[in-house]
Amino acid sequence: MSAGSWNPGTYVQAIPYVEPFVKDEDNLWRRKMLYLVAGVWAAHWREGMNEAPMPIGKACAAFDSEKRRTMSMDDRRKSSSTEKRFVTLLDADSDQLPNRLRQMIALLKEQAIDFDALLKGLLYWNDDQKRTQNAWARDYYRNLNHEADTERNNDKETSE
Repeated sequence: MSAGSWNPGTYVQAIPYVEPFVKDEDNLWRRKMLYLVAGVWAAHWREGMNEAPMPIGKACAAFDSEKRRTMSMDDRRKSSSTEKRFVTLLDADSDQLPNRLRQMIALLKEQAIDFDALLKGLLYWNDDQKRTQNAWARDYYRNLNHEADTERNNDKETSE
């Protein structure tokens, strides 16, 4: 089934878990996002994951920072594959969004995701001013740069 033909409520096994939250929702986009978030939550959930949930931008930055620690200093300055995937997610239209989001959440399997914040952001995905995408991008780059700054400061302290 292609992302464009995906319809909420067609995966019968999910209906008992999602419909109590959907109730009489007439807004098709909201229904789709409720089902999408329920699906990525179910795929992501791990017993014993006790970390505080993070917004997706911060979770992506934490994952990217972990990967960058193993890279040379020159490679750290370049766009990573995680960053490219994240930007591709931010650029997704409504048809591309489910697939790109599922791919990103799969990468973040060790990160605790704030699924409530994820749903709230997705509900406004099609906003003309791209508020959700801009907020996620700010969150990612602020946290990625914070990780890099912390690492640089630690390197300076050990060399002194």
